[in-house]
Amino acid sequence: MDYRLQAPDLECLIQAIRDRGFLLYGPRLTDGAITFGEVHSLSNLPQGWTDEQQAGQYRVKRREDEAYFGYAVGPHSWKKYLQLPRRPIWKVSKQHQTIEIVEIQESAPKQAFLGVRSCELHAIAIQDRILCQGEYPSESYHQRRKQLFTVAVNCTSAADTCFCTSMNTGPEVTLPSDLTLTEVIEAGEHFFLISSGSDAGKEIMEQLPLLPASEGESKLAKCKVKRLEEEMRRGPRHFDSSDLKELLYRNLDSPNWDKVADRCLSCANCTMACPTCFCSTVEDTTDLSGEHAERWERWDSCFTADLSHITGGSVRADTRSRYRQWMTHKLASWHDQFDSSGCVGCGRCITWCPVGIDLTEEVRNIRALDQKQTPSQESP
Repeated sequence: MDYRLQAPDLECLIQAIRDRGFLLYGPRLTDGAITFGEVHSLSNLPQGWTDEQQAGQYRVKRREDEAYFGYAVGPHSWKKYLQLPRRPIWKVSKQHQTIEIVEIQESAPKQAFLGVRSCELHAIAIQDRILCQGEYPSESYHQRRKQLFTVAVNCTSAADTCFCTSMNTGPEVTLPSDLTLTEVIEAGEHFFLISSGSDAGKEIMEQLPLLPASEGESKLAKCKVKRLEEEMRRGPRHFDSSDLKELLYRNLDSPNWDKVADRCLSCANCTMACPTCFCSTVEDTTDLSGEHAERWERWDSCFTADLSHITGGSVRADTRSRYRQWMTHKLASWHDQFDSSGCVGCGRCITWCPVGIDLTEEVRNIRALDQKQTPSQESP
């Protein structure tokens, strides 16, 4: 059942979560971008701001209303709080003839995320399968994930780079969340519809000044989300993803890889901004005395030459092979490894590519070339 929460009473929700000992993170307007940071009160949220995004372009601007969640997604994803960008693994010290190795034991805080979009819930679920349930689980990720409290938000507006409808991950929240909000601004009224998806969510709701939502209010909220979905399906970035794995597997030698490689900088922006990319490496540091050393884990990318370096050199020595590896893994071989696509359609890889490479455009280009080749292959 949906309940109604007046917009100013979002402060009550924020404080109810914080009172339960959670570090609350949510959207904040920082340095000309809507990023994630710690939220202490309602005033921290980017009320009345939105983002405009295109391939290789991002800027924020004022909205015509005072929506709190009237933006799409920013440069950061929630993974930076779960799979830390850099963390210590162990340290070693030498005293006289004794060497002591100490494994770093992390203290995982209770964290809560405010404003999680449906595509981002899907991204967290993907990382769960890899880093919690996979063959090589991450204890650091698991400890942070098991204490997480999420407040999801149904999207009623999207950036031009969003393509969640192509990946069946949005804009409506379709995965479990402790709480789910839909922001409604209509006829001079500003409120949220709120529902719970867990016992922890219900306990928070009991502390809020709520009223049962009317049938009309619930219908209005659903219509806003549905209208956005229809707009996105008619948009230029929507594409058929049902056969992507087969399409990419039979086009590993497509001439399109050479064309995109001429533009790609191998800068790794797409993988750093991506909410599902999980590649990491380790680096060892030693002090000048040689008596103290540390090992750290940090994010890495399939666009770096070192990631695929083995005896004899790099497996993927050029940009063509790296871009093909990234896109083919994300959209095809991920299915074989983890039973789902590795893409959730958030569009960050498009926006934050310095040269504006558009994944949806590359899919269409490969499909067009594939369709041209098919008749000649089938002819006698």
